[in-house]
Amino acid sequence: MKRILIIEDDKSIAELERDYLEIDGFSVEIALNGTDGLNKALKEEVELVLLDLMLPGIDGFQICKAIRSEKDIPVLMVSAKKEDIDKIRGLGLGADDYIVKPFSPSELVARVKSHIARYERLINKEPQNESIMVRGLRIDKVSRRVFVNNHEVTFTAKEFDVLTFLAQHPNHVFNKEQLFERLWGFDSFGDISTVTVHIRKIREKIEADPSNPQYIETVWGAGYRFKG
Repeated sequence: MKRILIIEDDKSIAELERDYLEIDGFSVEIALNGTDGLNKALKEEVELVLLDLMLPGIDGFQICKAIRSEKDIPVLMVSAKKEDIDKIRGLGLGADDYIVKPFSPSELVARVKSHIARYERLINKEPQNESIMVRGLRIDKVSRRVFVNNHEVTFTAKEFDVLTFLAQHPNHVFNKEQLFERLWGFDSFGDISTVTVHIRKIREKIEADPSNPQYIETVWGAGYRFKG
């Protein structure tokens, strides 16, 4: 039984989310504040975290960042805020999806199931080659680790997926829509702007000069290309 952690300070909303997820066969635990939620997320074995943005103690952005520093499980952020800046900030910290309140319980369950299934396919997929090496960059697909000039760089799960996908298709141009469809899937209901955010984060981690990238270059009007 897959375990879901709900970090939500509104008890009625948390219990409603729990009830619908349990009906669909998930095991659900609730944390009603940021401090307890972060502690559970880091110490307990869960398959997905459903994370409210505005929380007492520690907010959702801080929690997402802390989770991403130690785990690569799916994180779905939830908030009543609709401003694009909050979506971009949340996704830039490694959130896999962003759900705006109010939402239907069936939509919530569908997104949770989609992200868990996608995550399991990625971690269970047998890579054809164990690693990719390009000009000082090494991507170890088995251990899901990235090294730049023999120094390990920490990646979120989705950042790793984006980098690996592009590196496995060198010199091929992909636009944002293609990357979003292949790596998030249109059934994730996400914001396509997350592609741009993830590319920027990846460049900051692997490029000596992110403004003049040597690995992932922008092909203006077309998309992104990994230089093989």
